[in-house]
Amino acid sequence: MFTFINPKTDFAFKKIFGSENSKDILISFLNALLYDNQPTIESLEIVDPYSLPLIRGLKDTYLDIRANLNDGTTVIIEMQVLNVEAFEKRILYNAAKAYSTQLETADRYVMLNPVIALTITDFEMFEDFDKVTSRFVLKEREFLTDYPIYDIELVFVELPKFKKSLEELETLTDKWLYFLKTARDLNTVPETMQVVPEINKAFAIASRANLNRDELSDLLKQEIYIQDRRGAISKAVQIGTEKGREEGREEGREEGREEGIKVGQIALIVRLLERRVGAVTPEVQSQIGELSIDQLENLGEALLNFNDISDLTAWLQTQDLPAQ
Repeated sequence: MFTFINPKTDFAFKKIFGSENSKDILISFLNALLYDNQPTIESLEIVDPYSLPLIRGLKDTYLDIRANLNDGTTVIIEMQVLNVEAFEKRILYNAAKAYSTQLETADRYVMLNPVIALTITDFEMFEDFDKVTSRFVLKEREFLTDYPIYDIELVFVELPKFKKSLEELETLTDKWLYFLKTARDLNTVPETMQVVPEINKAFAIASRANLNRDELSDLLKQEIYIQDRRGAISKAVQIGTEKGREEGREEGREEGREEGIKVGQIALIVRLLERRVGAVTPEVQSQIGELSIDQLENLGEALLNFNDISDLTAWLQTQDLPAQ
């Protein structure tokens, strides 16, 4: 009997799919999700090999692996476990950046290679259709004619829409999605998945028995962090909805929801600050409460570089806050 780590956490996902000895796993995974289970990818290079980050923080809400395929295509693989604001823009930005930064100053445009942004979400993105996988390319707005160049493609895989049971698994795609969605709840490797060497190897890497104490501690911290964030988001929406209901107007509901989201953000950031720099005084908490939602997001990024409370005080002094 085995227990397996959650492949949707940053540590586990990169360890399974993003390390140098996992190239065969990543090839199988991408052939399944991008190329209809055909052996299109023969080889690839992992651009950013797995290495355990020393600092954990807000950026652990998403996972990122980049690979160069044998045909020159760049694939960015990201798993989004939390439905955070503007992540759709970040996906488009990352794809465009990966495309544009291929060229040096004197290079010709013909040298540009395609970029595929593969995003796997642990929540539903597109409520208008039930497809698990959706693919977006450039088209003419009115006639939906394809743009002549297919160099940037956005592919989304929504795990909650994948409903197949173990007995219903048919394709390699089915088996990989089942692995992502249920591995942490299994205690043995199902026979139907053992016959795929790459999936069997992925289960071996995901076995808790193969992790040392520090790795298990890091994994636990990530899972706690994700649960804290989900709780904060859920509480924020609840507070906002209740306030909106009391006001009884659409405008009030929206304002209440935004206020609730801000309350959740403040509570989370104060908790992260206390872990990072120690106790945060009521006066400083009051200053944090005056920040806008955008400023709170910036603080969430900046606090990763704070060493003590003076860094926080200095950062707050740079912000345009109401006079006390």
